[in-house]
Amino acid sequence: MAEVSGDGPAVVLVHGMGLNMHMWRGQLAPLEHWFTVVRYDLLGHGTSTARPGPYALADFVDQLARLLDELEIERCHLLGFSLGGLIAQAFAIHHAGRVDRLAILNAGYDRSDGERAGMIERLRIALADGYGGTVETALARWFTPEFFLRRPEVIEQVRRWMHANDAAVYPEIYRVLAYGDRELAAAVTTLRCPTLVLSCEGDTGSPPAMARRMAAAIPGARLAIVPKLKHLGLMEDPSAINDIVLPFLTG
Repeated sequence: MAEVSGDGPAVVLVHGMGLNMHMWRGQLAPLEHWFTVVRYDLLGHGTSTARPGPYALADFVDQLARLLDELEIERCHLLGFSLGGLIAQAFAIHHAGRVDRLAILNAGYDRSDGERAGMIERLRIALADGYGGTVETALARWFTPEFFLRRPEVIEQVRRWMHANDAAVYPEIYRVLAYGDRELAAAVTTLRCPTLVLSCEGDTGSPPAMARRMAAAIPGARLAIVPKLKHLGLMEDPSAINDIVLPFLTG
């Protein structure tokens, strides 16, 4: 369920919806030079046990707390992507004494009805027809057309990851992604750890305007908008993300 590598202060990586711990492979080498890197599979993803729903954001926060306890990690830096960004926010709110620095990557914040509409439609499709019908449109939202042509093997790997998800569990967890930002919108104002909010220029699900609103709500937060990339920019161009995240984490 978890992999630990490197040496130094702990940094924990929380992956996104439908993916698994291996999505962070482009970040491993730079982080391992400075940190003990902890990757793990979220509930219902990868090698983690899936259970019937419903799921709540608190379930994923509790999973992370249990993992840190098992690894005897009292404090850590925390990086969360997309759904993982919601989990990281919630963990830092409820376990403030355990987070030194927080990086929220391509995550939702206080969505309007219009911003949430596409997610609700994808949830409807997943419930009615199975999540498989949403995979190709997700890939198109996550990667640039140029990357599709240049690195088809990466696209295929992510496609396989997504199709490996449990068809019954996936929609239940997707509800957390679709609505989880609601319970965090006001609470992020209480965050006091150094925080980085990052989005990519072409991310339509968690766009730059949303990141700007989130950064404005979190006291002292830093904002970074990465040009050209889309939602999964950290896989498409790891260096573009690492060059921002690593200096933030090393202070």
